[in-house]
Amino acid sequence: MKQKLVAWLCLAALCCAWLCGCQSNQENSDAAPGAAAAERENDYHEDIYFHQKHFWIPYGEVVENVQYYSRTAGANKHFNILLPPHYKQSKRYPVLYVLHGFYGEPEDHLHRYSYLQVLYGNLLHKKMAQEMLIVSVDMYTDKPELKAGKTQEQMRLSYDKVIEDIRLDVMPFVEQHYPVKSGRENTAVAGVSEGGAEALCIGIKWADSFGYIGAFAPNPGVVPTPYYHGTYWENTVFEAFPKLKESEKPCYLYMTVGSKDTTSYLVTKAYEKALDESGIPNQTDYVKGFEHGMEFWKACFYNFLRKVF
Repeated sequence: MKQKLVAWLCLAALCCAWLCGCQSNQENSDAAPGAAAAERENDYHEDIYFHQKHFWIPYGEVVENVQYYSRTAGANKHFNILLPPHYKQSKRYPVLYVLHGFYGEPEDHLHRYSYLQVLYGNLLHKKMAQEMLIVSVDMYTDKPELKAGKTQEQMRLSYDKVIEDIRLDVMPFVEQHYPVKSGRENTAVAGVSEGGAEALCIGIKWADSFGYIGAFAPNPGVVPTPYYHGTYWENTVFEAFPKLKESEKPCYLYMTVGSKDTTSYLVTKAYEKALDESGIPNQTDYVKGFEHGMEFWKACFYNFLRKVF
C-alpha cells in the first residue's frame, strides 16, 4: 500500500513538471519572432463576432449625405461620416478618410447598419481601436450632370481629382464643422480597389498631412508597372514615388491583396517594390484565398482600424 502511494506521488510530480514545462514553452512560443507573422495571417480570418451587431454594444451615429462645396469639382459633393459612440463636440478626434471602389459610392462602406459601422463599434467596445471620426468620401469629383455616359477612362480622370479635393475641400470642411485633432499623426486615409490606389496617391502626395495610409488591393495607375500596357491605366499619377523626408514618411503604410485577385495582385507587388526603392516603409501582405471583393475589404478594415492612431 505504501509503495502504491509513493508511486502515485511520483506520477503526480511528473505531471506537474510536464504542465509547467508546457506553460513555459507556450510563453516562449508567444515571444518567438515568427509569432507576429502568424498573427497577421490569422487576422484575415477574424472571428465573425466582429461583423455581427450585438444589442448591448453602442455603434455610433452615421450622418449621411453631408453636403459641401468642392472647388475642385466646381460643384456640390457629399460624404457620410461615422461619429463614435458617446461623441462630444467638446472632445477632439483623429480622422480616417475612406474611399470606395470604381463605380462605387460613399454608402458602399458607410451607412446606417453598414459593416464598417458594426465592425468599428465592436472593435471599440473590445478596446481594440481608438476613438475616431470616419469620413466616407465620394471619389467622383466633377459636375454631377456629366457623370452619366462617361467611359471608364473618363471616370478614372474624375476619380483622380479626389487627390486634390480631399486635401483642399473635404478636410477644411470637416475641420470647420467637426472637432478634429490636427496633425498628420491624427489623420489617415484608406481605400479599396480604385480607392486603394487613390489613397496611396493622397497619402504620398500630401505626406505632410496624412500619417496613416491603407491601400487594399489597389488598382493600377499610381506609378508605372509592367502591366496594363496600351490602356488608360498607363497614365499614372507619379512617374515614381518621391523621396520623402524622414518627417514625411508614413507612421504606418498598410498595403494588402488576396492571392486570387486577378486585378491587383501583380500590381501590388510592383507597388511594394517601388515603395521599397523610394525608401518608403510599408507593411505589404499577400493573403491566401481572397478575391477582389467585400469579404476581403472587411478583413482589411479589421486590421487597419486596430493599427491607426
